[in-house]
Amino acid sequence: MLTAAAAGAVYLYRTDPHEPGHLLPQCPFRMLTGLLCPACGGTRMVYDLMHGHFAEAWLDNRVLLLASPYALVLLGRWAWAGLRGRRWRPTLSPRAQLLVLAVAVTWTVVRNLV
Repeated sequence: MLTAAAAGAVYLYRTDPHEPGHLLPQCPFRMLTGLLCPACGGTRMVYDLMHGHFAEAWLDNRVLLLASPYALVLLGRWAWAGLRGRRWRPTLSPRAQLLVLAVAVTWTVVRNLV
């Protein structure tokens, strides 16, 4: 799994998603509706972060950029538990799930109106 992730990271580092003609996947929601989903711009954001372009990453997807540190902490905790031979399955309370859904829907509406 680490090898596949590393290969994907190397491919993304060497392939500019801002330019057409690459093998990076397209957003199915955008292909069907023409609208931006909450995660649209995530690949471009990661590419920009890999190259140290923080302002451009902010413009690609602000909400994902703000959520990235939290996601990295969760990934690190999951990996640490796995390396120690334990299973860790994070759960979100119904209130937290509703909050995530509300943020995603609000972000989708706002970014498609502006």
